[in-house]
Amino acid sequence: MFGIPVRGMIVIGVLAGAGLMYAASGGKPMGAADASTVCRMTVTADVLNVRSGPADTQPILSTLQRDAVTRAERKVENGYRMLDTGRWVNEEFVAPTSDSECSVT
Repeated sequence: MFGIPVRGMIVIGVLAGAGLMYAASGGKPMGAADASTVCRMTVTADVLNVRSGPADTQPILSTLQRDAVTRAERKVENGYRMLDTGRWVNEEFVAPTSDSECSVT
């Protein structure tokens, strides 16, 4: 077709599709979250208990060490912040990273 081998047409089609996807996403990688929409927290305590619910009476699931960075939700309940995995940490012992947005909704 048009003197272009089939393999060349396939390559042109794939590149055109990738270009359209790139343009549609505003130049951002597909599936990449906008940095301003991601909430990441840094642990400020020496050791921070990660609990199954938003209370100090909830079972401890694991611990995080000082300066550990973890993804979190914008949900805070009873002074506990929900992590992205549905686990909870005491809000008093975490701080948002400088490149994230963690305003409570």
